Amino acid sequence: PDCTFLRVHFGYDQAGLTAEASDAIVERMACYQAGTGTIRIEGHADERGTTDYNLALGQRRADAVARHLVAQGVARTRVQTLSYGEERPLNPGHDEAAWADNRLADIHAAM
Repeated sequence: PDCTFLRVHFGYDQAGLTAEASDAIVERMACYQAGTGTIRIEGHADERGTTDYNLALGQRRADAVARHLVAQGVARTRVQTLSYGEERPLNPGHDEAAWADNRLADIHAAM
């Protein structure tokens, strides 16, 4: 599978990878391991909570993905993380469905 972009979702107020997220990353792991370019992980949160809390939560989500990649042999020097918190919502709605859409981390790999 293509590993240049992958979006994984998280549970409410959670930064641990779900089984589904872990499986999606593992499915592309050979590609991540073989690549030589940068892997940028962007963490996001839904609009609930303070700006500072959501930035920290987005960072914990990005860091969880990074740890998973590094634990599987991807060089830490290739992995960059950042958080957008609630500032770049995928879904602009204000209900549970929108909030679920916005609890995510995007993986951008330059192979």
